Amino acid sequence: MVRRIEVTGSGGVRLAAWEFAESPKAAGGRYGGAVGGRAAVRGTGCGAGHGRARGGGGGQASGGGVLLLHGLLGRAAHWAETARWLSARYRTVALDQRGHGRSGKPVSGPYAREAYVADAEAAVEQLGLAPVTLIGHAMGALTAWQLAARRPDLVRALVICDMRASALGAATQREWSEWLGSWPVPFATLADVRKWFGEDDPTLERPAPARGDFYAEVMSERADGWRPLFFRRQMLQAREGYAHDAHWEELAQVECPALVVRGLDGALGRAEAQEMVRVLPRGRYAEIPDAGHLAHYDQPDGWRRVAEPFLEAAVPA
Repeated sequence: MVRRIEVTGSGGVRLAAWEFAESPKAAGGRYGGAVGGRAAVRGTGCGAGHGRARGGGGGQASGGGVLLLHGLLGRAAHWAETARWLSARYRTVALDQRGHGRSGKPVSGPYAREAYVADAEAAVEQLGLAPVTLIGHAMGALTAWQLAARRPDLVRALVICDMRASALGAATQREWSEWLGSWPVPFATLADVRKWFGEDDPTLERPAPARGDFYAEVMSERADGWRPLFFRRQMLQAREGYAHDAHWEELAQVECPALVVRGLDGALGRAEAQEMVRVLPRGRYAEIPDAGHLAHYDQPDGWRRVAEPFLEAAVPA
């Protein structure tokens, strides 16, 4: 089960947060059902009620709060598989970050790093999640460790999934701009979305069906076909905020236990990941075989095998 909660982000931006709860039918199992399948948070109802954040908040689990932060171009729905098993132990919330999903997309922004970190901080405080466990993928992982460095009083543990601490460089920003401009939008059907991102995208080295599913979840049907839930110009602005800078200094300021996870075919190389672990005062390392950049999404079983033991040790229920 999942319900939408409204959060007020930095500068008054409206943010959509999604609180997950274990299904009553699955309550007999330790984690509320087997890992497998892929659920999506779509629309505004999600089969449950709406609410506005008022501090504290409900939650059936006693292990503390978890905030899930998606990466660039992502949305809270991409954490649904993870949230299923997390919600049996912890109060689990996924945030649609500004410019993404069902959250606000202010024309004038800002889409700077400071805004994303302030939004996450606001979500933790308004939802009463502290001391929170932050789990982030890609850009969301950077937001997570920047918040952990800024507000160690709020953060209990941290999981970083496939995000580099080194500067990505201006060349990658140009490549991203060209790639976003190559999308054949609007797509006539969701099947076309899955096919293009999973098979036909010229940047792909081999077919990747899970990637097709990933991008299908960030599309919305319009009068002329299926288009992204985000504006590509704003996504480039958000990426600009971290593409040119390294983030080692902030990583070294993270005081809580932290796990760095990479897929063997992901964006984060092994040498850099292990250096990140060395820089983190309480860092640990894990990798997922047969996983790419979307490790938590395309290999949910492997992701759970490395993330769950860390969380059980760092954040006992």
